[in-house]
Amino acid sequence: MTPSLKYEGALRRRARQLRRLIAAGGHRAAWGAAVVPAYWWDGHPNFGDALTPWLLPRYGIVPVYREPRRARLAGVGSLLEFFSSDYDGAIWGTGLMTDVEQRMPSASVLALRGPLTAERIGAGEVPYGDPGLLVARHVRRPARRSAVVAVPHGHHRGHEGLAALLASEPGRARTVNVHQRAGAAVREIASGEAVLTTSLHGLITADAYGIPAVWTVLEPALTGGDFKFRDYEAAVTPGRTRYVDFGDLRTLDDVQRLVRSADAARVTALADGLERSLARLTDVIPALPRYPLGVLRRQPHEV
Repeated sequence: MTPSLKYEGALRRRARQLRRLIAAGGHRAAWGAAVVPAYWWDGHPNFGDALTPWLLPRYGIVPVYREPRRARLAGVGSLLEFFSSDYDGAIWGTGLMTDVEQRMPSASVLALRGPLTAERIGAGEVPYGDPGLLVARHVRRPARRSAVVAVPHGHHRGHEGLAALLASEPGRARTVNVHQRAGAAVREIASGEAVLTTSLHGLITADAYGIPAVWTVLEPALTGGDFKFRDYEAAVTPGRTRYVDFGDLRTLDDVQRLVRSADAARVTALADGLERSLARLTDVIPALPRYPLGVLRRQPHEV
């Protein structure tokens, strides 16, 4: 396959961008909305990374993918290591991947994933929460389909121990493929009574719908270890964690016994803060073009 035809290649990225622009027009809030050069991870398909272009048109913002040096908005995900210390655009619900200090004094921080990221980048008091908490405001929870829904990180899809646990009682558990579009993955996760995850956005989606969840760690270890989980939980469940050692999950009964829900009132407060913070975007990034005028006139290699 030629480089341009790979998922991260120029042709396929342009095709995805065009589909997203067309899809944005299906949301009344996006008509005449601000068009924002934004960065999210687009190196492979993953529903959590796809939340930036999925969510923002619903709030009257149309993101257009740009590499970090050209972006004016950092979106959903563990992305801040990709930006330079002199970045002067906006940050909305973004986090660090690793436990490192990375001061960003010129950035306009609308919201951050959690207080650990805030401390590492030198931010003051700002709203916390991952924007994935907003999905339940746009997708109705489907009917229950499984007692346990497992959301393994892409690195863990072939984990033998996890596969054996889920297969121990046929029909009681199902696995969500994170390498799919945002809406489809959200609906699958929301159809469970309990969520077992090694993917952060599996936990976040569970919290958005008030579904009790537990997260664990499998091999291979994720880049940054558990920092992004601790950062998120410090915002949503301060002082406690839903982490359980995988060795303690011997049966599906163990999963259902050990899952815990985030406080619904706190989730609502964080989601409200994330929505309010978006209202400041056009103040901190002035003179943005409006959708659809000017969008498709971008240089092809930048779309």
